[in-house]
Amino acid sequence: MSCPHQTNYRAIEDSIHTDFKEDMSYGDYLCLEKILSAQHLQSDQHDEMLFVIIHQASELWLKLAGHELSAAMRYVKDGDFGNAFKVISRMKQIIRQLTQSWDILSTLTPVDYLKFRDDLGHSSGFQSFGYRKIEFLLGNKNASLLKVHESNPTVHSELKTILEQPSLYDEVITALHNKGLNIDAGALNRDVTLPYQSNDSVVNAWLTIYQNPEQYFEYYELAEKLVDIEDTIQQWRFKHMSTVMRIIGNKMGTGGSSGVDFLKKALDISFFPELYTVRTKL
Repeated sequence: MSCPHQTNYRAIEDSIHTDFKEDMSYGDYLCLEKILSAQHLQSDQHDEMLFVIIHQASELWLKLAGHELSAAMRYVKDGDFGNAFKVISRMKQIIRQLTQSWDILSTLTPVDYLKFRDDLGHSSGFQSFGYRKIEFLLGNKNASLLKVHESNPTVHSELKTILEQPSLYDEVITALHNKGLNIDAGALNRDVTLPYQSNDSVVNAWLTIYQNPEQYFEYYELAEKLVDIEDTIQQWRFKHMSTVMRIIGNKMGTGGSSGVDFLKKALDISFFPELYTVRTKL
């Protein structure tokens, strides 16, 4: 029954499709039946729904971040800096979205979390494949972490492949070399399964770029895009640590880590160390 004379009313337009017995609907396209029925709570506590959905949504954002980072690596390798800048900028916004999600989770009080924390068993964000993929793609490699994923052969195989391939920064350093900047063989031919270590020749290459931004503008812009990534991920790490401290204090993590102390150590890890060193040298 229409209400044409009511102002607080919007009539459905005749052209809007309403019959989806044969056509694909919005819910069909997004597989919403699967997504919205994937919240299998382990307790009868009200706040567990918040905890589950925050982490499920975060995994979707991490999946998109990995998708964009993989594309950025291809673009850098191909010298397509325009598209590399676009997806790196998108990656930055994804991490900002992830950072904001901690504000929602922080509405979970310590008392309410303890009502269902034991029901998590040993499950922990440390076991997140999506987050580990991001770290590996950015160069924070650690072969020992593959053991956490041995129970899932598909995930384990993908992470092992990423571990053994150059990271985004490795591709960037190769691009600097291809541009004619002097990069040591040790940096170009390093064991990519190991965490990246700062190299003086890479510092000097970035110094040349920053001192001559007009001549090397694409590389100058690329450097700033990389700093954007590191800056936003550090903010994400810090907010993660502070949220955990707010909710569980200095308790051990459910996965067996030392909790807050373990998370603090991540703040000392840099993906692109020379990009900070060069600022001191300018």
